[in-house]
Amino acid sequence: MSEMEDVKAAEEQTTPATDATSKKEELVGETTEELPPEQIVTETIDEDGDEVEEITQITKKVVKRTMKITETSSTTKTSSLTAPAKLYGKDLSEYDDVDVETLLAQLSPEEINILAKEVDPDDNFLPPDQRCSYECTKDPTGPLNRKKLIEHINKQAIETPDQPEFEPYVKGTVRGKKWVPPPRDQRDVEAEEKIAIDLGDEYESALKDATQEEIIDLAAILGFHSMMNQDQYHASLLNKGQPVGMGWDGITKSTQQKVYPMDPPNDTDVEESIRRVKDDDEKLIDLNLNNIKNISEEKLEQLINALPGNEHLEVLSLTNVGLTDKLALLLAEAIEKSKTLRVLNVETNFISPPVIVKLVQALLKCRTIEEFRASNQRSQVLGNKIEMEITDLVEKNTSLLRLGLHLEFNDARHRVAAHLQRNIDRIRVQRLNQRK
Repeated sequence: MSEMEDVKAAEEQTTPATDATSKKEELVGETTEELPPEQIVTETIDEDGDEVEEITQITKKVVKRTMKITETSSTTKTSSLTAPAKLYGKDLSEYDDVDVETLLAQLSPEEINILAKEVDPDDNFLPPDQRCSYECTKDPTGPLNRKKLIEHINKQAIETPDQPEFEPYVKGTVRGKKWVPPPRDQRDVEAEEKIAIDLGDEYESALKDATQEEIIDLAAILGFHSMMNQDQYHASLLNKGQPVGMGWDGITKSTQQKVYPMDPPNDTDVEESIRRVKDDDEKLIDLNLNNIKNISEEKLEQLINALPGNEHLEVLSLTNVGLTDKLALLLAEAIEKSKTLRVLNVETNFISPPVIVKLVQALLKCRTIEEFRASNQRSQVLGNKIEMEITDLVEKNTSLLRLGLHLEFNDARHRVAAHLQRNIDRIRVQRLNQRK
């Protein structure tokens, strides 16, 4: 009986009387069938040294027996048979009554360490220092100082002498066995041979006398981009002449980046702009508050509350001004009451996806906004549910022409783009009819 069978037998428990089924087999008939013979030919050498063929004939017979199986059911009692546990083929039943704690108490610390090394260390419940077989017996000299530890390791590495070489170095000699590449297959060499093309005397003489710059220009005309860098290519197309030191063997350097001046800071007076919006100034058509730092929520709230009463403001840009959900909800209510606003930009703020849906929903009641931008918010991904809601709202809007939102799903992008294109086409047709 194998160890696996011993374990299975040890796990069986004593059960009450159960029904057992026994099988009885009886021989009914037997037939013998002879298969065609097979011949095996082997070559051997006889005593005279001649090769001789030996033919071996094999005859096979097949015996077919017909058995009758009879099943009988009877009630039997099963007694508990506990097979002795084994480890590496040894019986462990004699240690069943032994107290493990008593045995461990009799071991010395050295014997316990040896026993601990035999335990499987791949146990997630053990700390890492107990899984490692290496144990440092030195007492700690103090708290860990990473800088001093690295300095000590570098010092030891410098002070440790190098291992002497078995064979001293001599210039011009090879130490050890030199690697020699294996000979190449002749077919590979023939495949890599260059094909000679006869271009004619005229082309041969022209290419032979051509300078390096002319060859580079010819490569640019033929479109061989991989043979030159961008400076050479553009110089050939613009007929500016090749840069000095930039031939085939020249060092390729990166193109110097063009320095553009920084955009001047937005010096719009916020308080003055709020006053002009409240007073419905006729000259205030475009209000740009982009990238103005430290605009308080009270000032933004005053500006948003003044929008419904203004009848001249057409473009409002509030990019990167710290717009939150609370202010965005107030802006959605102000959009519904606006009569002249055409462009609204609230990009790079802290508006959540559900509030963006509220803003898009407010565009349905406004009917004057043609462009709405609200990308690069706190949540970069809107989600499938939010994008489908925005798509449904956009498809109901007949005045929106441009939408600045990053939509992740193809279905939403295609539907929004198709609807905006239909709005643009319809408005263009209407304007053409009005001109006529």
